Amino acid sequence: MARIVTSMTLTQGVAEHLRSMIHRGEVGPGDRLPPEREFAEQLGVARISLREAIKLLVDDGYVQVRRGAKGGTFVTELHRPVESWRARMRDQAGTFDDIIDFRIALECHTARLAAAHRTKEDLSVLRVAIKKLSRTGGRATFRLADSQFHGGLATAAGNIRLANAIHSIRGELFSPHDVLTFVEPIDETIRDHRSIYDAVRDRDADAAAASMTEHIERTREQLRVIVFGTTVR
Repeated sequence: MARIVTSMTLTQGVAEHLRSMIHRGEVGPGDRLPPEREFAEQLGVARISLREAIKLLVDDGYVQVRRGAKGGTFVTELHRPVESWRARMRDQAGTFDDIIDFRIALECHTARLAAAHRTKEDLSVLRVAIKKLSRTGGRATFRLADSQFHGGLATAAGNIRLANAIHSIRGELFSPHDVLTFVEPIDETIRDHRSIYDAVRDRDADAAAASMTEHIERTREQLRVIVFGTTVR
């Protein structure tokens, strides 16, 4: 079996972490990143490493640095990163479906565990995330609520390694809400999340896994049209 060993500097690692945050929707177009000192402390890195990572993201079109009293580091509209990501998915045969298939394996098992182990507090977190989806006023808040729902399921599952793996794999694909007309997926996503929630609430592990599979397969088809211009696998 072939094994690929890669090496990544701290600066590259911080930059990749920030890219993943943006891909998952934790921060989005127009959002201002925390001040350098505060952000470096949050990430547990030196300010110089963060500063160099920001430069990499500026070069890749993810963020822009504005000067002045209202300045700071802001996430761009992501046009260039999305196009680069599309090109990479097209050029690396099989990568797109590998990522989606891996997500299904991880998140379906997570849904099963959540149905078995969820608490009242976990259900409350999921309900809040669904309400945020219903009341969202734009892409940024929608994407954040979407991430909070999936993160809430991972927490309910009670397995930190599984939660970390989901967090990582979700960062490899742009949220479809970044690159689709906003009104297209919102109603479907809310229905999907409610279906998953109902199954978890009822402790129905099979139904939770089935609903999660349908949800992620819908995401696959949304993104397939964006990346390849077709729904045929």
